[in-house]
Amino acid sequence: MIGIILNDNAYEQDIRELLMAFFPGRSFAYEMVAGQELCLIGKLDESRRWFRMQVVFWGEYSHLIWGNSPAEQRELDHFDEPIPVDYDNRTETKNKIKRRLYVILKALTGRGLPWGSLTGIRPAKIALTKLREGMAGEEICRYMKEMYFASDEKARLCVEIAMREQKLLSCIPSEATSAQDSRAKAGYSLYVGIPFCPTTCLYCSFTSYPIAKWEGHMEEYLAALFRELDYVADRAGRHPSCVYVGGGTPTSLSARHLQRLMEKLTKTFDCAGAAEFTVEAGRPDSITREKLEVLKGYGVTRISINPQTMNQKTLDLIGRRHTVEEVKERFFMARELGFDNINMDLIVGLPEENEEDVRHTMEEIKALAPDSLTVHSLAIKRAARLNTMKEVYKDYRIVGTQEIIDMTARYARELGLLPYYLYRQKNMAGNFENVGYAKPGKACIYNILIMEEQQTIIGCGAGTTTKRVISGENRIERAETVKNVEQYIERVDEMIERKKRLFGEKDN
Repeated sequence: MIGIILNDNAYEQDIRELLMAFFPGRSFAYEMVAGQELCLIGKLDESRRWFRMQVVFWGEYSHLIWGNSPAEQRELDHFDEPIPVDYDNRTETKNKIKRRLYVILKALTGRGLPWGSLTGIRPAKIALTKLREGMAGEEICRYMKEMYFASDEKARLCVEIAMREQKLLSCIPSEATSAQDSRAKAGYSLYVGIPFCPTTCLYCSFTSYPIAKWEGHMEEYLAALFRELDYVADRAGRHPSCVYVGGGTPTSLSARHLQRLMEKLTKTFDCAGAAEFTVEAGRPDSITREKLEVLKGYGVTRISINPQTMNQKTLDLIGRRHTVEEVKERFFMARELGFDNINMDLIVGLPEENEEDVRHTMEEIKALAPDSLTVHSLAIKRAARLNTMKEVYKDYRIVGTQEIIDMTARYARELGLLPYYLYRQKNMAGNFENVGYAKPGKACIYNILIMEEQQTIIGCGAGTTTKRVISGENRIERAETVKNVEQYIERVDEMIERKKRLFGEKDN
């Protein structure tokens, strides 16, 4: 257990996230209690100009610095100098506090982190911003190392991806420059949420419901979703930059309902004129030839077929009710039907997998040669069964190492796939990242837009979020949609009203 005692909570989340990176899986208490590994005490002075940190610790860490008895309590006195802060400049103050804490924790544990003090989910956005400010690649690498203690490898990866993103986004319109602009004519992308899956995977925390329970009520869900889509087309226009249908697993819908959805989308929006039209086929056990024919017939340009692993024992363990052979069969079926932009998702750090298991997966993927590949580091979130049922799964071994991440990157490049987007999540195995790789011309623009927050994205369906980018003011405004499907169906008009308020529309 880790203690955090602050007399001002303005930076509690930033402090806690960095502590979580060094001590994954620990619980937190906001007082000093018996059994804690360490307790951070942070005090802001009355003038709000100085912040002082003190770390009190017990047990295994005391000998790392002084060589004293592990039972003896010690304080890191030499890191106790007050930090000058400006509470009117949140970014600068946050970075100062995190830098000091990082130095303390690195000295305490004897190890650093590949991303240094960075805990945010969009590190490439920093590099992209600096590029647009005119900073050269090498300068950005130095900046990320000096400001955040990022490793050489992570800094270079950020810069490479940011340069690629800059080119890919050059043809996509950005958002309106002011919150007072009456309509989002400058461009938007559309996300459609289908929150249903054949089963729920062990690690999953997304909004998703067993499709078997909802098949009899799918007409009600689609009717509510179609009301939202009509509003978006009327309010934002028929020409989204990208259309992305995700979930859940959209292909868990029956072929008939999938066809109804595709027909609605293509009649309501200019999907053919979008930069891309993506549908996550996702689970191989949800894919049939008939469903792929529906997607192809309505002009879908990009699909995902996501095995997560090509080891059958792991698939069985995590609740993926399909076989490795089914992954291959569905992939070749899609190729046969003419899909020339197929993505595959993998997860590093799945329970009980080691480096050789991941190597086997990469060899199998290499033989399939997808057009893009997204490599995720396992992130165990609060809603996942791996977290909510800890006692059941406590003995599962989860391995995530830099060597494994490097291996997946080498395989991707051998396939001619280049990194084009990157994001991070809390509680990731090994404190690493998720990286998307793609062949030239096959990168997913929507993935870049959602990660780098370069354009408004309007979400429709249960559990979706609409993000309005106010670029002239450097801020994001959000409207959430309820996650519960029954609530969504009953309250869809309220969800539309939330979007209206987001875009500054007044009732007539």
